[in-house]
Amino acid sequence: MRLSIKNLPHILLIALFAWVIFGPLLNMLIWAFTESWFFPAKLPTVWGFKYWERVFRPQAGAIDSLLTSVHIAAWTVVVSLMVAIPAGYALARRSLPVRTLIMLTFLIPQAFPSVAVFINIGRIFYDIGLNGTIFGVVMVHSVQGLVYAVWISTAAFSAVDRDLELAARDLGSSPLLSFRTVSLPIAAPGIMASAIFVFLNSLDEFTGTFFVGVPDITTLPLMMYTASMEGNYQIASITALFLLIPSVGFMLVVERFLKSNVVSKIGV
Repeated sequence: MRLSIKNLPHILLIALFAWVIFGPLLNMLIWAFTESWFFPAKLPTVWGFKYWERVFRPQAGAIDSLLTSVHIAAWTVVVSLMVAIPAGYALARRSLPVRTLIMLTFLIPQAFPSVAVFINIGRIFYDIGLNGTIFGVVMVHSVQGLVYAVWISTAAFSAVDRDLELAARDLGSSPLLSFRTVSLPIAAPGIMASAIFVFLNSLDEFTGTFFVGVPDITTLPLMMYTASMEGNYQIASITALFLLIPSVGFMLVVERFLKSNVVSKIGV
């Protein structure tokens, strides 16, 4: 009895964290299969798939929004990695006098409220004609994605043993060939993990898309926001499930790719 009373605060704390994490998910699952739910009923009075059929209607636009979201996320990964791979290698291998300042520069978009940042970006993009374009939305998403891409890529290249590169150079490899055949393949799991983070961040991004893409670009988060503001909680919950499933799946993949030696190098 003493042991159970002693452990009671820990059990309650774990239960509280479980409720905070899984409570909203459970509520979302309930609403996704609810057809009728009115006060004072504790649970839905009618369950079913009526709203799933509404979401999957061609005229509903959910599939088109999903494809647009995936298209934008894929291009965001490409743009982010085009910057992150050379930047990450340079930051990991070169003795740059302002290395810490460069690393912190990529965190600047996260240091300020996203609404303020994206409002100003939206204003600039409006002046140069990038509002309402896929390219403009990809650029906005890349601003956020570079944080993950550069920092994780730098850690991945830092975890590569320099002696392997030197051995390749001693055997006659050029710097480019040594990078392509030694450094890049070894750092590939970390780079893949950063790509997944960028993809998921872009897939879930709402604020930047709202200020730069609306009304011409409609992604799944925008559709979820519109449905929730209109009180269509079933449609919003179903849309949220579409965003949740790839996030959970990809995070399991990240756990496989992101090794401890790479994680230990992040920010170093």
